[in-house]
Amino acid sequence: MFIVNIGQYAYLVPFIENDSEIFLKTIIPSQKPTVLRIGPYRFFFFAGDRDEPAHIHIEREDKVAKFWLDPFRLQSSGGFSRNEIIRIQRVVGEYQHS
Repeated sequence: MFIVNIGQYAYLVPFIENDSEIFLKTIIPSQKPTVLRIGPYRFFFFAGDRDEPAHIHIEREDKVAKFWLDPFRLQSSGGFSRNEIIRIQRVVGEYQHS
């Protein structure tokens, strides 16, 4: 899935790729593109969050945490327990540096 930024909006573009070409499918507008799924967690950003420092939202059921990325720190725990925040923090840290 490509994420394309046009103006103030993010679009998801599914594609099919083989050895010689990339075929782009129909563009899908999204305000909350998912960038990663691990277990019960969905990692996403809001396309309109341009007035804030770079960050990522992490969702599980009705809980949503938010981490600033530079410098890396918890901005909001969103109802997650301390132990779960530590697990999420490790995952975000690993993917931020990969």
